[in-house]
Amino acid sequence: MEAKLRLAKKAAREAGAIVLRQYKSTAVMHKGEASHNLVTAADLEAEKAILERIGKHFPDHAFLAEERHSESAPDAPHLWIVDPLDGTNNYAHHFPHFCVSIAYAQRGEVLLGVVYDPVRRELFTATKGKGAFLNGKKVEISESQNLRQSLVTTGFHYDRGEMMERTLQGIHDLFHANIHGIRRTGSAALDLCWLACGRIDAYFEYELSVWDYAAGMLIVREAGGTCTDRLGEPLGLRSMGVLCSNGHFHDEFLAVVRWPEDGNGRS
Repeated sequence: MEAKLRLAKKAAREAGAIVLRQYKSTAVMHKGEASHNLVTAADLEAEKAILERIGKHFPDHAFLAEERHSESAPDAPHLWIVDPLDGTNNYAHHFPHFCVSIAYAQRGEVLLGVVYDPVRRELFTATKGKGAFLNGKKVEISESQNLRQSLVTTGFHYDRGEMMERTLQGIHDLFHANIHGIRRTGSAALDLCWLACGRIDAYFEYELSVWDYAAGMLIVREAGGTCTDRLGEPLGLRSMGVLCSNGHFHDEFLAVVRWPEDGNGRS
């Protein structure tokens, strides 16, 4: 696993250098019909660099990547899960908060996670059972003991219908629980890393793609935090939605923002 970690770190730094070189000059395109769902030339170039670097060392491994979707299932024997530029809308608007995210999984279990913030030159890493690190120094979750003491981050899925309304309701309910504050940063992977190193206390988003959270999920867990899906079940690579906290008040947090089920127990 150490060799894979070194490879992932190199790939993340290389991709980070690519996105910084194109910052403020990259071409911006739209994905699908939604005018707010963006992709940039930097996304594509960075992803190509990551896949080529890892593929050269592990040609038989599978990939799940944001910009070049494959048929690889989350339970593949060897799977790399790649988001070359998490926070594309931030990036396209020259808002300096974005990152590269790379995870490695075996048969559905994430064993390695790397998230690189090229603006701050912050490299978050974790391997299963070995702890979480920021630029080589071990990190841990915050000590906030209850929801009232917490700073929470959230995110909005591209669905601006029910998903947006439910997110706004969750924010409303959290403020009525007297939390310290809410932030919306625009990068799920960095939200999870910031949770892992104690900068925030909890995070929720009701729908995310696996490349958005796979690496960050492991980093949070290795820092001592708790990760579930939007119904409170253990978070995995097939989950819908992400609710994470420092673990000290996860049940209390879940009680406020848990996604409602219908009468048949479905989300």
